[in-house]
Amino acid sequence: MFRLKIKDHLSSPSVQLGAGVGFLMYVSYAIGYQAFASLELICLSTFIGIFIPYYSKFCNRLEEKVNLHTAKISYGRLARFLPQLLFNVIVFEFLTQSDVIPVGNIQSLGGIFGVALLTTLASQGMQYLALALSNREIGEKTRNVVIALSINIAVTAVATLGFPAAKLIFLVSGIIFGAVFFAIGFLSDARATWFARGGVGIFFGTFNPIHRTHLELMRKAIDQRSLQKIYIHCTNIPRLHSKALDSGEIKIARFEHGMRVYETTSRADVHANYFPTGRKFYEYETRLEMMRLAIAEAGLAEKVEVLDMPDLYEQGGFYSILSEIKRKHPGVPVHGIHGSDLGGMWVRSIYDESGWVYPFPVVRKDGVSATAIRNGAADMTTHSVQKMISVLRDSKQLSTHTLS
Repeated sequence: MFRLKIKDHLSSPSVQLGAGVGFLMYVSYAIGYQAFASLELICLSTFIGIFIPYYSKFCNRLEEKVNLHTAKISYGRLARFLPQLLFNVIVFEFLTQSDVIPVGNIQSLGGIFGVALLTTLASQGMQYLALALSNREIGEKTRNVVIALSINIAVTAVATLGFPAAKLIFLVSGIIFGAVFFAIGFLSDARATWFARGGVGIFFGTFNPIHRTHLELMRKAIDQRSLQKIYIHCTNIPRLHSKALDSGEIKIARFEHGMRVYETTSRADVHANYFPTGRKFYEYETRLEMMRLAIAEAGLAEKVEVLDMPDLYEQGGFYSILSEIKRKHPGVPVHGIHGSDLGGMWVRSIYDESGWVYPFPVVRKDGVSATAIRNGAADMTTHSVQKMISVLRDSKQLSTHTLS
């Protein structure tokens, strides 16, 4: 078992990328400063190569935790920024104390703190781009962050050599990436506080299944924002799962009470989070019917429209759905409803990346969860949905199914 775990880690793309980052750091500074025999540089590069996948996951989880309690994009990003700034200060202090980098080379960049600040700003901006790509199903979250970090390490190493052009590129990229990174968050949080009234609302998610908090969020948005209509759409098969199924990293282990139950395979990356919203998923058509039943029972049918656009979702996910809604309502304010949980904040990122959407965030504190419902909790959804779930459970549908 221990030997198997070591093999899983060594074969992990994230671990291999991390090792590549450590090697890149060593080569960048060793070539630039002729420090191939520096034991300090070798040790630091080795540590970073091993540590980066864990650091990436730590930053993701820290941001998610802050988001959960605040629903503020800016606070979450600050939580991601500060640990990396501290870490970079320690790294450059170590490199200068070890005489790998002459102190004079970084004085024009603001010394140890200045170069650490600039590289952190650039890194955070590049990580934001990496996460935006993963939201669009281009790459996996942790791996994208590792790649962004590696690019930043190479650029920083060249800048510390003292070449004027490299310094200028480093300064400009740090300021621009940092400014964009934080400005997008501040503007998003500002739109959540100062918003236009009227218009239409959008509400995206897995709705696996829809529950009472979803319905309450829609009622609040209609009342507080004077919305004419809310469009609600659920995921089909999440594209993260589609890609992982195609690559053989996950499989459908069985079908259980109307749900597909996923498991990882031996090809899975030990550092990848394949199931951020759980391993059990009701089929798309089932979730769609639950949404219609719940909205009708809640008396929201006149204000809430359940969209069914699987082909459009397949083309570009929720980005395509949102573009279609905007096309149907040109010039009308669009309000994006979401909770502060992981799935809700991912949806918030889609809203922010899709133009001028007014977020309608709600901090999740009520303990109602789709995961709990899937695990058997009662009284968290409407009577009609609960009845449908009971029918699915009583059907005792249980079969083993794997993908080759």
